[in-house]
Amino acid sequence: MKVFLGGTVNNSSWREELIPMLVIDYFNPVIKEWDEEAYQIELREREICDYCLYVITPKMDGIYSIAEAVDDSNKHPEKTIFCFLLQDGLTTFTSHQIKSLEKTKIMIIKNGGLAFDTLEEVAGFLNASLLGTDQPLI
Repeated sequence: MKVFLGGTVNNSSWREELIPMLVIDYFNPVIKEWDEEAYQIELREREICDYCLYVITPKMDGIYSIAEAVDDSNKHPEKTIFCFLLQDGLTTFTSHQIKSLEKTKIMIIKNGGLAFDTLEEVAGFLNASLLGTDQPLI
């Protein structure tokens, strides 16, 4: 069982918070030197991982991760997980951004994907999936 850790980069710490909670394998696409080879590896990992997680935080710079999450929820809804965190350090979303993210979350759920509100919920689901149980495990 393996999860792709997509979403906000830009000095966001959500991956460092989530990884210690996981008992399943993961692919972290964040590297120092981003090039075509790294992009191709990321695309391959998105295909082979059991789940593709997209965590969006207020530190996001662009919106490509949101596009990836919606795209995956259309192409691979059974393995798409979406989560947005209201705060990242001292950075917060505006009320307008929160409304847009809530609509995105609803769209992903309607497409068949999953959505969670906290990293603890995400970890609980992923860890439970490794053991084949419906009970969240952290």
